[in-house]
Amino acid sequence: MTVYFIGAGPGAADLITVRGARTLASCRVCLYAGSLVPQELLAECPPDARLVDTSQLDLDAITAELVRAHEQGHDVARLHSGDPSVFGAVAEQMRRLDAAGVPYEVVPGVPAFAAAAAALKRELTVPTVGQTVILTRIAQQATAMPEGEDLATLGRSRALIVVHLAARYVDRVVDELLPHYGADCPAAVVAYASRPNELVIRGTLDEIARKVKDAGVVRTAVIMVGRTLGAEHFRDSHLYSPERERHTC
Repeated sequence: MTVYFIGAGPGAADLITVRGARTLASCRVCLYAGSLVPQELLAECPPDARLVDTSQLDLDAITAELVRAHEQGHDVARLHSGDPSVFGAVAEQMRRLDAAGVPYEVVPGVPAFAAAAAALKRELTVPTVGQTVILTRIAQQATAMPEGEDLATLGRSRALIVVHLAARYVDRVVDELLPHYGADCPAAVVAYASRPNELVIRGTLDEIARKVKDAGVVRTAVIMVGRTLGAEHFRDSHLYSPERERHTC
């Protein structure tokens, strides 16, 4: 039997992929984070499926559930918010399954930063303005960041930066990025992206912290800073340029 790590998407139940929904519907056991995964998605599970909320379980307990289901001959859906490849705490689960000899597959999902960009109606990469997106977080009450991955260092690139899990510490984010991006740099915070209570906050880097605190946003949000968020006068992409040589076959 197989464990499927499924990206549940950023919040809206209908943003799970078709493959993700079909896989979920075929699994007799489903482990999900109750605080992050929309309850509506659980309706996709078989009526007799065993549902396990992992929000209060540690890694050992989660691994035990996955291994037990495998030993009982059941496929398992391990639902993760967003996409499993980014801040999903999936790597350590895979390592445990490798050691236990349990096979697994990954079904990608819509990441939070993509849903936030959609809410902002912005392409994060804009010709001649910015072609790089940095996904990161800060070390506060979590695992320490590796050397050289602090915001002050990453900010030297002036690339569009997306900071996860940091809304509560927005003042710190601003302080570390301000010297590199400038006070007038466009910034945005999107909370609960794609959900009914989605909240979009726009501003410049020097005012975004105040706006976030005024709105009372402290969690389930991404912070975005970069010039592409406000780009208007930029060169059209070469992709659709009439000057681009096209071949027919």
